[in-house]
Amino acid sequence: RTRRGHIDYRGKTYLAPLTTVGNLPFRRICKGYGVDITCSEMAIAGNLLQGHQSEWALVRRHRSEDVFGVQLAGNNASVLGRAAELISRECEVDFIDLNMGCPIDMVANNGGGSALLSQPKKIGRIVRTMHHVTDCDVTVKIRTGVMKNDNVAHKLVPQFEAWGAALVTLHGRSRQQRYTKLANWGYIGECKQAATRVPLFGGGDVMSWEEYWDHLEAEKQCDGIMIGRGALVKPWVFKEIEERRVWDISATERLDMMKEFARFGLEHWGTDSQGVNATRRYLLEWQSFLHRYIPAGILEVLPQRMNDRPPAFVGRNDLETLMASSQARDWIKISEMILGPTPEGFTFVPKHKSNSYED
Repeated sequence: RTRRGHIDYRGKTYLAPLTTVGNLPFRRICKGYGVDITCSEMAIAGNLLQGHQSEWALVRRHRSEDVFGVQLAGNNASVLGRAAELISRECEVDFIDLNMGCPIDMVANNGGGSALLSQPKKIGRIVRTMHHVTDCDVTVKIRTGVMKNDNVAHKLVPQFEAWGAALVTLHGRSRQQRYTKLANWGYIGECKQAATRVPLFGGGDVMSWEEYWDHLEAEKQCDGIMIGRGALVKPWVFKEIEERRVWDISATERLDMMKEFARFGLEHWGTDSQGVNATRRYLLEWQSFLHRYIPAGILEVLPQRMNDRPPAFVGRNDLETLMASSQARDWIKISEMILGPTPEGFTFVPKHKSNSYED
């Protein structure tokens, strides 16, 4: 583990903490493609303190994750402080991240996630408390604000420096926008100017090496970029970023990647019927994003953009066409190629609602 102040975040690639789909097997896939920083799925601080086994399972680290953090959500400084202290003491973590970006109602309606953005005094108490009780870095993930025309991040960034945060990551949308409309990278650049010491990472809509380096080098809008949905659609984006080139990955290579995920899944969730079922469901959740990839070799204009709704297309072979299907029954077919037949009566509806296309 890395002691406080010893991580140089600038310029590192960062896989966003992702509820449900950002599980340990998926993070291993992304490590294989060269991502630098990984973070656990969001864990609810109160549930950790109550000893919920399912919550503690979320914060497990794989040995390949060499710069790894745990993300906590909550709205009470005392509860978050005790959870952070426990994580810092009991887990091998390099940083603990405070979630102030989650837009989902279950979290925000309880005053956590992006709902915290309207309460700067409370944020200050929470960050200072977490910083005081831990010996690792404390980082924060925020949105532009709660409402789409009321940005507050630029006011908070200088305060995060004073409160002891080691890194600020800003998703360029408000809570109200969730994942619709384009992320506001111009505003991320403004917030970067407000950060004098603390590194500021940006996030939102990046799924190509061109966009990544444009924001980082040409526009100089941030010190690094966190990638979430872009990595779910094409995890090899980290390899493309490192090599500064498009990879026209074949359908067979993508199937091999899913087979590797299944192997990691069975290792993580178990090889009994319950473990196979969990692995299949998480594979299917991932496929609800994966199917949106348009192969570079048949795309008329590169790069593919996050908010462009993929046109219907016929792949270069049957497998590539099947992988592009938006139908859950076709995702199940692919899962059966990898994990064998589904149990009788099996159905699947994706949990994730982060639809990024224009309304």
